Amino acid sequence: MYDPSHLRTFLSVAQTLSFTQAARRLGLRQSTVSQHVRRLEDAAGRTLFTRDTHSVELTEDGEAMLGFARRILEVHDQAAAFFAGTRLRGRLRFGASEDFVLTRLPEILEGFRHEHPEVDLELTVELSGTLHEQLAAGKLDLVLAKRRPEDPRGELVRHDRLVWIGAEGLRLDPDRPVPLIVYPPPGITRALALEALERQGRQWRVVCTSGSLNGLVAAARAGLGVMAHSRGLIPPGLVRVPDRAGLPELGQVDFVLVHGRRRPSARGAADALAAAVLAGGDRLHRSERKGL
Repeated sequence: MYDPSHLRTFLSVAQTLSFTQAARRLGLRQSTVSQHVRRLEDAAGRTLFTRDTHSVELTEDGEAMLGFARRILEVHDQAAAFFAGTRLRGRLRFGASEDFVLTRLPEILEGFRHEHPEVDLELTVELSGTLHEQLAAGKLDLVLAKRRPEDPRGELVRHDRLVWIGAEGLRLDPDRPVPLIVYPPPGITRALALEALERQGRQWRVVCTSGSLNGLVAAARAGLGVMAHSRGLIPPGLVRVPDRAGLPELGQVDFVLVHGRRRPSARGAADALAAAVLAGGDRLHRSERKGL
């Protein structure tokens, strides 16, 4: 009833909220992406997206289709791998951004380990900027992280908006410097937050620096200040700072997969894990399940 190619296209649009970016990810024409989504909607008998010239959003039925599409494709890929008779081996060094500590990324990695038990997977959790540095130095094979606005590299996994967050009830004094909770350099979110405040001419002071997301969240929950964070990954116990606080817009952020120098021994495993992350991209939002 549901064509796997249509389901993959649907997932790409759902993850990027853009027919144009989904087409780039899949190497298809935008008209083909629209056709795939239309045919899937015809097969389901439901509208999966609401869209106009400015935005694309999932409908309630589209949200339901996310889980079905992911499970159907997982079984499809398992069957294809089984009958192809290929077994991946080797050592794969994978780096994941701190941003995904509270998401369901562990489920994606667990599924990958189950499908490819002979791959020796080494996980590094770090700041996005640090991961990019380690990738460039040849210390990692595949990275899932934020990219800098000027950096075109990487395959888009998730497109999101950066927002200011803090403890519920936190009040900012407009006459005093903004109290900031930030990652240390070379944190990408840190740089974007400081640049936005500088453009606005708003004074700021750092009240907490931590290389751990849990450390930043603890400081924010204690009401020490505000932090910039992905809208779709807001940790429990924190909320968006209201617009009346007058903080500057932070803009958009892309989470991407970037391959390293393509070591022959890791190439197949890196491609397989990248495919698993892209297929399960709808899981990469905040979850109550903690830890990697």
